[in-house]
Amino acid sequence: MADIITRDDARALATRILEQSSADETEVRIESGLDGNTRFADNQISTSADSRTLDATILARFGTRSASVAFNRFDDRTITAATAKAERLATLAPENDEQMPLLGAQEFRSNNAFSDVTASLTADARVDAARGVIERATREGLVSTGFIQRVANAYAVTNSAGLFAYHRSTLASYTTTVRTRDGSGSGWAGSTHNAWSSMDAPVELADRAIAKARQSVGAVAIEPGAYTVLLEPTAVGNLVQLLRGALDARAAEEGRSYFSAVGGGTKIDTQVIDERLSLTSDPSDPLLLDRPFTGEGQPVERTNWIENGVLANLATSRYWAQRQDGVPLSSPTGINLYGGEGSVEDLIAQVTQGLLVTRFWYIRGVDPRSLLYTGLTRDGVFRIEDGRIVGAVKNMRFNESVAAMLNNVDAIGGAVRVVASESGGLGPPVVVPPLVVRDFHLTSVSEAV
Repeated sequence: MADIITRDDARALATRILEQSSADETEVRIESGLDGNTRFADNQISTSADSRTLDATILARFGTRSASVAFNRFDDRTITAATAKAERLATLAPENDEQMPLLGAQEFRSNNAFSDVTASLTADARVDAARGVIERATREGLVSTGFIQRVANAYAVTNSAGLFAYHRSTLASYTTTVRTRDGSGSGWAGSTHNAWSSMDAPVELADRAIAKARQSVGAVAIEPGAYTVLLEPTAVGNLVQLLRGALDARAAEEGRSYFSAVGGGTKIDTQVIDERLSLTSDPSDPLLLDRPFTGEGQPVERTNWIENGVLANLATSRYWAQRQDGVPLSSPTGINLYGGEGSVEDLIAQVTQGLLVTRFWYIRGVDPRSLLYTGLTRDGVFRIEDGRIVGAVKNMRFNESVAAMLNNVDAIGGAVRVVASESGGLGPPVVVPPLVVRDFHLTSVSEAV
């Protein structure tokens, strides 16, 4: 079998597993992949690893009872034992009144989410990329750390109702933090894409992180308050990605969401953010290149969630759509928020007085009904006066609503793909612009660099 399971091999393996089942309904999911990563710290390689996986999960159903078993050996004995175990557990499981029948055959749009260059990125190539930062930081007398990861995988789902879906993709990310030797300055930079060749070069990442590390030395504390902030794309992505789970019709209709209307119903056709901003998801978007179906095989199409600030759609599960006489709509994974042009530097020139924020971390929810979150700035906060950076500011805790942030927009840049996860690792694709936001609430000083 190939390192990444092919469509034909996935179909053949799934058929072997399905043939063992005597359940009312059976679903088989197969995941195959290559994972490679390289870490560096204190200007030297610390770890490097590569792994190959092939796993299957069988889901057995009897009426509204179901259970699943995962396994990674594919001899006849193991497949028979796993199938029997799933069926036995299913008979013991509680009934699920919201369980929907398995999907039948579906049609999916294809996309070019797989890059041969990314899939073949060897440990030696990752080390060479790490050196692009390490050597530059060493020459500058600074300390660099970083994480490079690439995955290449295939996912297939098939079931006894006639569905078969297969998709393969690649994804890579490179993040680095550079600090001064005394630990008083810290800078960060990162890049991610399905195609390694479409990411920022290591030297570019090094230059950005080194510049921020030097600029952040001598940071001073400022008073808590509501500030005009220029959020770099990564900082915007850290917060805007939280909208994915909030765009849910059931939560809105049950009054548990920011998108719930006063008196009942939802805010669909209501302006919810700045009218210059729109939010879409599209597996075929060259900046997103997401899987074109859900885990159970439901097709995922281009969806306009917010159009010119107006809420256009909410994700609706198959169960909730049936109950409400609606149409199922898959939740977004990759998202694209757009509405302006220009770089961070272009926006800096427009700010009379404010703060530049590199990114956020340790983000935690406070109130889902207002989309209120708290967290900390990290790796570079800088004071802007009359269109230029004039000094560094100590990190701050924020308490802010994502909805309020997207309603208090003064300026919008061009959207770019960012590493939006707190850890700086791989995650769903997020494309966002830098934003100038007024009245952003910074509530206390953090002494951490």
